Amino acid sequence: MASQPPRPSSSPKHSDKGEMASSLKYLNKRTSSLKYGGKDGKTEPQQRSVQPPLVPGAEGALGRRRLPWMTLIRAVGRFQRLISEVRQSQTLSSLNPLAMELNVPQKHPIPEKEFWGDQEPLSKIPFQILTGHQQLVSSCHFCVNDTKLLSGSFDYTVKLWDAMDGSIIRDFDDGPKAPVLECSVTADSRRITAAAYDKTLRTWDLETGKLLWKIRHEGFITSCNFSPDGKYVVSGLDVDHGICITDARNAMTTFPCAADHHKRSVTGCCFDPDSQKVASVSLDKSVKIWDITSQATLLTINTAHDNAVSSCCFTFSGHFLCTSSWDKTLKIWNVHTGEFRNQGACATLMHGHEGSVSSCQFARDTSFLVSGGFDKTVAIWDVGEGYLKHSLKGHNDWVMDVAISNNKKWILSASKDKTMRLWNIEEIDQIPLVIKCKEAHGLKVNQCEECERPFSTYDSDVFSETVTKCVFCRMDASLSAEASSSERKGSPARECSLGKDN
Repeated sequence: MASQPPRPSSSPKHSDKGEMASSLKYLNKRTSSLKYGGKDGKTEPQQRSVQPPLVPGAEGALGRRRLPWMTLIRAVGRFQRLISEVRQSQTLSSLNPLAMELNVPQKHPIPEKEFWGDQEPLSKIPFQILTGHQQLVSSCHFCVNDTKLLSGSFDYTVKLWDAMDGSIIRDFDDGPKAPVLECSVTADSRRITAAAYDKTLRTWDLETGKLLWKIRHEGFITSCNFSPDGKYVVSGLDVDHGICITDARNAMTTFPCAADHHKRSVTGCCFDPDSQKVASVSLDKSVKIWDITSQATLLTINTAHDNAVSSCCFTFSGHFLCTSSWDKTLKIWNVHTGEFRNQGACATLMHGHEGSVSSCQFARDTSFLVSGGFDKTVAIWDVGEGYLKHSLKGHNDWVMDVAISNNKKWILSASKDKTMRLWNIEEIDQIPLVIKCKEAHGLKVNQCEECERPFSTYDSDVFSETVTKCVFCRMDASLSAEASSSERKGSPARECSLGKDN
């Protein structure tokens, strides 16, 4: 007997089950095609419209007819659930670290809060890196009420910077044809000068950047500095071993060059606050002070250090001179009384640098001193107590020069790594390392009743409660008392200078 085609059940229940199975089978095929794509694993667009499934007809033949609404709704719901599961599985697989072939979704970084400059993790001192020079930065200064910065470099340029955003404002016209060794700026920030290896000394107008004058020496100029009143420029000479003082207005040599002032090359020179004396230091380890009016050497310290003396600077009172040396130390000399003849330096600052000290600078109120060294660090010293307050680390090569802003909130350092760094030291006394250092020295901070400068005293000192003045005001008071005592006795006051060298 020939086999008969199967007849559909007349029961509605079985009819619904058959329709549901047929619909699910069709939907499973559709979702699998969405999940796995075509032959190459990619989803292919459908080329034809979706056809409804074939269901058995009344006579046993396969025919087309509409599905019941409940079946269609169930199928659509099932289809949506499957689609969501496929998408979820794709998302989870993309986050699987072992699924290397899948494209990991990129995460959008959360914007962090911006701070001024960069945060040094060791010192906790905020700083900003200034880049723009192509070679070693040899000199740096603050100017225009601490809003501008000045720098000289071995890339033959002198640049003016904006201190707020670290941008370069200008390069000065008709610049040197050789590396710049040092630059200086007048107290009123109207003119700048620079000494270079092409044996020239140039002066520009700071506002316009125009060259005002240029003079050429027979030998190299190793250093240059404006007088505080802006009338003179002093130059340190290499081959002549001396100094030369030039009129800053017309470039005329006001005084004859003091040739052979030292036995070897002059490494640094600067004016005192009264613009009447010039201090100079040399490779011969000596320190000398020249009087402009008498054109004579007032003071000589023949062996100030154990190695070459690299730099010098006066306090703003003019009573003390600081010298830095390649022997890794700094020394403070009382040049007002000349007591160093019997007692040596007032203070020797050591154990702050592991290499040669290249530069030094007093704060305006002499409350602290800053030095730069070939150990790539900037040292901050407590002048009154003579100890290292803090060390700023970050440069990648020698620190060539340092400067302090008038408001004592900023330190500027120039380096052989072709950059400058602007350090914010406004809250340095709140740094844990500084507090711990003071505690280790047994110090407490007081305020001078005369000059209102902060100074430190030892907690263990029985007289610490009675000391109300800083060391500088106490020394000035002592000198005044000594002078008045000498006058009462009828004897002349002690001379502070040695007179001219023999």
